[in-house]
Amino acid sequence: MSALTFDKSELGNLEYSLQREMLATDRKGGYMSTTIVCCNTRKYHGLMVAPIDDSDETYVLLSSLDETIIQHNQSFNLALHRYKGVYEPRGHKYITDFEYTPTPTITYRVGGVILRKELLWIHKRTQLMIRYTLVDAHSDTTLRLRPFFAFRNKHSLSKANMDANGRSYPIPGGVKCRLYEGFPWLYLQTDKEDAEFVAAPDWYYNFEYPEEIKRGYDGYEDLLTTGYFEMNIKKGESVIFSAATDEMATSQTITEIYEASLARRTHKIDFLSCLHHSARQFIVRRSGGRTEMIAGYPWYGTVGRDTFIALPGVVLEQGYKEDCMDVLDTMVRGMHDGDFAGSASAWVAADAPLWFFWTLQNLEKHIGAKELWARYGEAMKAVLEAYRRGFGGRVVLHDNGLIWAAADGEALTWMNTKVDGHPVAQRAGYDVEIEALWYNAVCYTLALAAKMKDKEFVDRWADMPERTKASFLSKFWLGENYLADYVNDSEVNDFRRSNMIVACGLDYTMLSEEQIVDVLGVVRQHLLTRRGLRSLSPRNPLYEPSYADDQRSQDLASRNGSIWIWPLMFYVKSCFAIAGEQYLSSAEEILAGFHDEIQTACIGSVSECFEGDPPFHARGCLSQATSVGGLLYISDLVESYRKQAAKPAAKTAKSPSKSAAKPDAKSAPQSAAKGASTKAAKGATKSTPKETTKRAAKVTAKAAAAKKAPKRTSASKKE
Repeated sequence: MSALTFDKSELGNLEYSLQREMLATDRKGGYMSTTIVCCNTRKYHGLMVAPIDDSDETYVLLSSLDETIIQHNQSFNLALHRYKGVYEPRGHKYITDFEYTPTPTITYRVGGVILRKELLWIHKRTQLMIRYTLVDAHSDTTLRLRPFFAFRNKHSLSKANMDANGRSYPIPGGVKCRLYEGFPWLYLQTDKEDAEFVAAPDWYYNFEYPEEIKRGYDGYEDLLTTGYFEMNIKKGESVIFSAATDEMATSQTITEIYEASLARRTHKIDFLSCLHHSARQFIVRRSGGRTEMIAGYPWYGTVGRDTFIALPGVVLEQGYKEDCMDVLDTMVRGMHDGDFAGSASAWVAADAPLWFFWTLQNLEKHIGAKELWARYGEAMKAVLEAYRRGFGGRVVLHDNGLIWAAADGEALTWMNTKVDGHPVAQRAGYDVEIEALWYNAVCYTLALAAKMKDKEFVDRWADMPERTKASFLSKFWLGENYLADYVNDSEVNDFRRSNMIVACGLDYTMLSEEQIVDVLGVVRQHLLTRRGLRSLSPRNPLYEPSYADDQRSQDLASRNGSIWIWPLMFYVKSCFAIAGEQYLSSAEEILAGFHDEIQTACIGSVSECFEGDPPFHARGCLSQATSVGGLLYISDLVESYRKQAAKPAAKTAKSPSKSAAKPDAKSAPQSAAKGASTKAAKGATKSTPKETTKRAAKVTAKAAAAKKAPKRTSASKKE
């Protein structure tokens, strides 16, 4: 039984099948991605897309493999390609079934012939295997397999040229091919001893990728075939095709690797198991001992901010603490003067190093404070000191305890999309989520330093939390009972954006419970949908609910209305902190709202973002780490509160302990200890039923009041 089901009657309908894409990875940075009918609609699609060196760049080596059934001298091509407005051949009309678990499986029927195709990417190897089984046939049958090669960067396109090497070089069980110097050899082999490879090099022109054309990019590609395999196949017989960057020694080796790999595949039986499988695909182990997280498939590489945001959900929810530490260790090794390298640097992403502390807070639950401090304490202190020094005038800690981030023509927050060379949302100055992350980072480091008796650090930083908090509340808290999005010398931006929820959901918050309840009410009224939180209120004149086909429109919408999942985990966490177990059913409903999403777009995974208005079409990257990680983080919260709700009433009705009634000065030194952080982050788990009921009532009352009489602000007047 699988959570993934497909309408068999619709498989031949291209409007249905081309909107459903599959993904498999090798856990080394390579992947296979195409539609469920094996028609490539993007330049990022391919049966073998893999790195060829130590970088995180990947290359389309094997674009597609065409299968042809031959009986009585009649050929039936099972492939499907699009060329300049036409589909040819039209093999989708022969498809009778598609299954995704344990591995993508397509069944074709041509007259009395039934052929089953199982596609399998081999973990920890750059290898694709496809097993063909002739389920039924009433006469002699021949199977022909024709590979099409690209050998190009996944972001570019192949064009016919004289430099490509169209030769195939014989090896046991097949041939090896390499179109250009600098690429690895690709070994094509079968486990059928009498399979013949017929050399027939030729270019095929103008494969059309409609998804690229929609986005305003070049969408036409020429692919080279060097020939084809041909073999007789009998009823009940299976043949395995292998494409790999390593040669298989024998046909038996091919069979053994396939069977062993298939046996290890997990079955995607429900929503959660699909997310778990998807999450594991983001973690890649590269040469040189590097472990990294891919931000999203098919077009992203590693993105520092996304790594930190997603790691708790992607790996820790499943208990993979070693994977989490391996990723963090890789990033820490790349640090210089307290700043991370590449996209994790504060120079290009002002908030990215501060998300490091969010990951560590979640990791601490798995390894303990002592081990965490021993492993990452120096890195934590180095990051804070780097912010204190500043980053070339782009990111500066001011005397008021707030972080200033600004650079001409650039956006240094996660809202970094540009249109016509200009940021869609520059947000120069003090940004609400950056200040929240900064406060959380300082308080958390102080708490650990105090516990580990690092008096020098505590003395140097003890006054920072109070200074930051006072400045933050003075500048960001609006009279309309929510938070400004950003503040600079010329404006207090009062746009209702999802960024303010971060200030509510971190372990250390500068807001009181009353303030959190107020913010939650505004978020619920303006931003909350069944797909996550809108990036901008629909009442704002800049709101862009829908993606048009062109990339410019998509970029405008992405930060000005599109819905994102990852902020949702801070919303859910905040609601639990206020309402406790009484919020459980609402959180479960939020998760249930995504169950149908794994059936579309990227099968078994979740997209980067969604359009702001119903029906909330999936947009952006097909399989996004922050989306999958966000849902798994919420799932973990739900499970913990389920367990809490299942405890005997006598236990939950106990009087609150001292630590619940009063913040522990050891865990939050000085002003950090005196803040509302402990209440907001931990209050739900340590409250009495009476307290929880009061909080839940406040949340409900605020929401009802907001619906009846929405308050108008300077932003709503503009809106």
